[in-house]
Amino acid sequence: MSSEPQNPPPPGQGGGGGGEDSKGISKKAAKKEAAKQEKLRRRQEEAAAAAASNLSLEDKEEGPLAGNYGDVPLEELQSKEEADLAEWTPVGELSEALKDREVLVRGRAQTMRAVGKKMAFVVVRERGFTVQCVVTAKPEAVSPQMVKFVAGLSRESIVDVHGVVSVPGVPIKGASQQVEIQVSKLYCVSRAIPTLPISIEDAARSEQEIEEASQAGEQLVRVNQDTRLNYRVLDIRTPANQGIFRIQSQVGTIFRQFLLSEGFVEIHSPKLIAGSSEGGSAVFKLDYKGHPACLAQSPQLHKQMAVCGDFGRVFEIGPVFRAEDSYTHRHLCEFIGLDVEMEIKKHYSEVMGVVGRLFVAIFDGLNANCSTELAAVARQYPFEPLKYLPETLRLTFEEGVQMLKAAGFEVDPYGDLNTEAERKLGQLVLEKYDTEFYILHRYPLAVRPFYTMPCYDDSKYSNSFDVFIRGEEIISGAQRIHVPELLSERARACGIDANTISTYIDSFRYGAPPHGGFGVGLERVVMLFCGLNNIRKTSLFPRDPQRIAP
Repeated sequence: MSSEPQNPPPPGQGGGGGGEDSKGISKKAAKKEAAKQEKLRRRQEEAAAAAASNLSLEDKEEGPLAGNYGDVPLEELQSKEEADLAEWTPVGELSEALKDREVLVRGRAQTMRAVGKKMAFVVVRERGFTVQCVVTAKPEAVSPQMVKFVAGLSRESIVDVHGVVSVPGVPIKGASQQVEIQVSKLYCVSRAIPTLPISIEDAARSEQEIEEASQAGEQLVRVNQDTRLNYRVLDIRTPANQGIFRIQSQVGTIFRQFLLSEGFVEIHSPKLIAGSSEGGSAVFKLDYKGHPACLAQSPQLHKQMAVCGDFGRVFEIGPVFRAEDSYTHRHLCEFIGLDVEMEIKKHYSEVMGVVGRLFVAIFDGLNANCSTELAAVARQYPFEPLKYLPETLRLTFEEGVQMLKAAGFEVDPYGDLNTEAERKLGQLVLEKYDTEFYILHRYPLAVRPFYTMPCYDDSKYSNSFDVFIRGEEIISGAQRIHVPELLSERARACGIDANTISTYIDSFRYGAPPHGGFGVGLERVVMLFCGLNNIRKTSLFPRDPQRIAP
């Protein structure tokens, strides 16, 4: 993407169809049994939560131990006094070095398990890290009623845990941190409803786990994409999603830091504009105080105007809007654009040079700084690390066409590459050059936006380029037309009313340096780097032709 809907049981959960499994039980019967077991489990959770919040008279206690657990009253959460933040320990920092130290942590009660009436285990999760907490009835601190309270917590409730760090003699399989907290106090800060729309455990499963279980005769819940997006606030709590959006944050950070180091200035362009910024009809139209307007398809026009305003090199990170009815795996109606524009001295290869260095820096940075996050993504969505060269490969469009023709693929030399052709070329480039990241330049002029500079030696081609990852386009870029008369002519040829962009064209009448730039969709970069199959996985709250909530 360049700049340029678990419920009956929830929909999408469980297997489908008829047939027989390996034990001779029909899939329909297995699905029915799985639903029955899931319903039973949820009823048990509801009963446990109700028991915890409505203790019987004999369960209720008075005395010193009664204050060591319970639901925190709202008045205690209304910022009455400042906290000493130093006394809180992030779950991710719990280690053997803290053995025998008293700690205070806050997190979500991920799982609870009672062992008789005098012991319970609760796994607490904070920002993707988990720790096992042990609640054991002791006369001096923990009562049997407290054990019952902890065992009856609803999953995903937020709790504060006080206790002492201990180091067990065997590895802890159900938590990321290899220490335990021997609990002395535990308070529920926010109680989740007893039955969640989707289970975090279900949402975190890989397809491989589900298939292997199915082959073994076990029916695991499959949470489909629409269900995930309907309950996105729960879905993004999974380890893979925590990884995806922390990786996405790193991409934005490296993008900004690299460009600042190369003398670029960050700008913020308007998203309400009078006319189309890309041409065509795929814009969200609206009324602007009685005047027709639309949401910007990109910051294209304004970033060029900023260059003409003597900023020289500019970039922007911000939302862009496309009203296309695209129902593909890689299109959204709103996404985050990473846009760049810069003066060029002699040749648009200067822009391609920035692209190559920038993305190698991004890929190197992700591999160096996001190993934990990438591993979390790969556990649920297995993928091979991206192959790329230290110096980015460049091929002309004509060279790409020749490679495709040699492989028996017919391509219009003056047309655009379709998705199938792009993927095939990506495969050929990988085989020949051992890279999945490359630049294809000198595209046919007929398939580029109106502001693209034609080639000096052949007006059928242009000083433009696309960039590919794993056989899919992520970037469009080019040298721009900075001569107003040629710009007006090209706009009319592309069906654009020059009057709607008159201030843009006029900006080149006051003296404009040769310049070029590019745009890339943040979500698409993350999707392809992580080998994901759908861009909705890399959009926090996706907007597509059928979705505008949550």
